[in-house]
Amino acid sequence: MPPVTHSDMMVWRSLRCELAAMALLALVAGCSTVPAPRPPAAAAPHAPPQPITSRDYLGVLAYAVSLRGAPYRAGGESPDTGFDCSGFVRHVYARLGVDLPRNTAALATALGTVDFAEREAGDLVFFNTTGTPYSHVGIYLGDDRFVHAPSTRTGKVMVSSLMEEYWRRRINGIRRAPPGGPARALRHDDDVARP
Repeated sequence: MPPVTHSDMMVWRSLRCELAAMALLALVAGCSTVPAPRPPAAAAPHAPPQPITSRDYLGVLAYAVSLRGAPYRAGGESPDTGFDCSGFVRHVYARLGVDLPRNTAALATALGTVDFAEREAGDLVFFNTTGTPYSHVGIYLGDDRFVHAPSTRTGKVMVSSLMEEYWRRRINGIRRAPPGGPARALRHDDDVARP
């Protein structure tokens, strides 16, 4: 496990404040109204999935950031043995119960396109790093930062900036993963790693 840095502490302090605010809102909302009784719902053989909430996304983004320092491994899908870029994204989104395709090209094809100016936390950012479109993917955090498992050269999951020249020149798409709305951006003064 990598040592806890000032950046890590800032992320968790920000998340703690947001979670405390959500808990306070839930408490106030719970005390102010009494819900009307609902008639029992008929049992459905396959109930539709519940929409994914902002709170769900926030937890998943925090989890993704917590994996910084996990090893890189081609074909990897586990924090224990390592991740490649699409294995990392697939692993993180599995926490929401979302089964994403396993490779970057299939991800880019399967998911809805998002305009660069409309990107939101939780979106997937794609890059051409090998001369092939959509050869790398990461999870957008907000503030032009994304978390990803870049390569054997870097050797680990890390947070990088879309404004770094390397990534800025290679970005070739944004996709929105599951429906239900994006998370609020994770904001803090994290020093992003260079590719």
